[in-house]
Amino acid sequence: MKALINGVWHSPVEDRAAYDAARAAQPEGLFLRWVNADPAAAFPARAGRYHLYVSYACPFAHRAILYRALLGLEEVLPMWVAHPRWSGPGGWTFTPDPCFPEVTEDGANGLDALWQLYVKAAPDFTGKVTVPVLWDSETKTIVSTESADIMRMLDLGFAGLRDSDLTFYPARLRDDIDALGGFIRRKVNGGVYKAGFAADQESFDAAVAEFFAALDHLEGLLGDDRPYLLGNWATEADWLLFPTLVRLDAVYAGALKVNLKRLSDYPKLAAHTQRLYAGPGVAATVKLNHVKRHYYDDLGVTNPALIPPGPRTPFEAAA
Repeated sequence: MKALINGVWHSPVEDRAAYDAARAAQPEGLFLRWVNADPAAAFPARAGRYHLYVSYACPFAHRAILYRALLGLEEVLPMWVAHPRWSGPGGWTFTPDPCFPEVTEDGANGLDALWQLYVKAAPDFTGKVTVPVLWDSETKTIVSTESADIMRMLDLGFAGLRDSDLTFYPARLRDDIDALGGFIRRKVNGGVYKAGFAADQESFDAAVAEFFAALDHLEGLLGDDRPYLLGNWATEADWLLFPTLVRLDAVYAGALKVNLKRLSDYPKLAAHTQRLYAGPGVAATVKLNHVKRHYYDDLGVTNPALIPPGPRTPFEAAA
């Protein structure tokens, strides 16, 4: 694990007790602020004021990249892209690489690594350094590191900074979106990592079963041939699911050994994913070369002793 302890970067963390103690002493909600459409708010939406730090490799950062593209906020919200390789001593870095031309320098602060941004915002910060990060260039602080919150801010808080009235969180569906989105975040987005980072075979097997049971449930929701999870229009719930599904066969099946089924084994979900992928601007947000470089790097993301459950084979099915 790489992390900051009282503002000092550790790669890796060797004293986990010191990390846990410093983390417990840190105020909660440090980077859970909110950009608001109200000009009198502490963080009012304003073109060019906020910056988005991301990696195309990370499914949580992918959510923010998607919303920036889908909502037409490219000119409003500058974006800086980290190198997909995380295993180096600096973690997420802004290292130019001709193999990954999408990687950028840090155009907002001129930093070499993302951990330096966290220290700039909170000199005594203790915790992991993750993407996405929504940065406020006026107050020189991190607004949020919570991807689902950033999605919601870009949709609602930045609404006055774009030309269209498009929203993925319509008032009439908010209760349904919150309920289904919570399920997806817990059982799918988080569930695949619960399996991939399992410490023992029993935990791994249970987590894999729970993950695919969640996909079974979502496949069932689409069983009435609705195009999207909650009806005829894509909502936040669909976009919460999308980054996980586009990574399922490419890296989760291999690097995380979550390979009981492939996306093609879910015809409704596969068609749903393809439908979203075909939307304006979406394909450009999917960089599987970044994803593969990250997950097949020397991350040690899965226990080598774990035996994967699949994939299921045609001759096994026939038997």
